[in-house]
Amino acid sequence: MELIKHPWPWYIAGPLIGLMVPAMLLLGNKPFGISSSLRHICAACVPARLPFFKYDWKSESWNLVFVAGVVIGGFIAAHLLSQPAPVNINPKTTAILQQQGIKDFSGLLPGDIFNFGALLTLRGFVFIVVGGFMVGFGTRYADGCTSGHSIFGISTLQWPSVIATCCFMIGGFITTWLLLPYLLKL
Repeated sequence: MELIKHPWPWYIAGPLIGLMVPAMLLLGNKPFGISSSLRHICAACVPARLPFFKYDWKSESWNLVFVAGVVIGGFIAAHLLSQPAPVNINPKTTAILQQQGIKDFSGLLPGDIFNFGALLTLRGFVFIVVGGFMVGFGTRYADGCTSGHSIFGISTLQWPSVIATCCFMIGGFITTWLLLPYLLKL
C-alpha cells in the first residue's frame, strides 16, 4: 500500500499515462479524453431535441464507464490513499503565493480560494464559477481537453492537437503571470 500512497516520479507516471494511448487504440480504436463525456451524459439524460445532442450516444457509452472510473478512483484516492501531510510545493512558489495573500496550503488546493464559503465572495465566484465556465467553453471551442489533445492528439500526430496544446500552455502562462496577481486582489 505504501507504494501507491506516495506520488510516483515523472519517469514512471509519464510513461504509464502515455501507454494509455496505444492501449485505447488496441482495445477498440477509442480516443483518450474526458471532455466529450459531458455531451454524452447530456444526450442520455436531457430530453431536449437539440441538434447537438441528437446522435448515437450509446455507441460512446464506454466513455461514461471511463468517467465513472475517474470519479470512483478519485474518491478512493482522496479518502483511502491520501497522505495527511500537506502537498509538497516548491518553497519559491509558496513564497510568491504568500506575497499575494494565499496562506492556507493544507489541502490539495489553496483553502483561501477553493472552499464553499469562498464561493459567496467575488474572488471565489470568479475562480470557481467563472473559471469553470471558461474551462468548459474553452474545451468545447478547442474541440477537446488537455488530456485529449496533449496526450492522445499529439501522440497520434494530429497537427490541431499540437496547436491546441501550445495555446493551452500560452493561456496558462498568461493567466499565471499576468492575470492571477490581479484576480487574487478581488
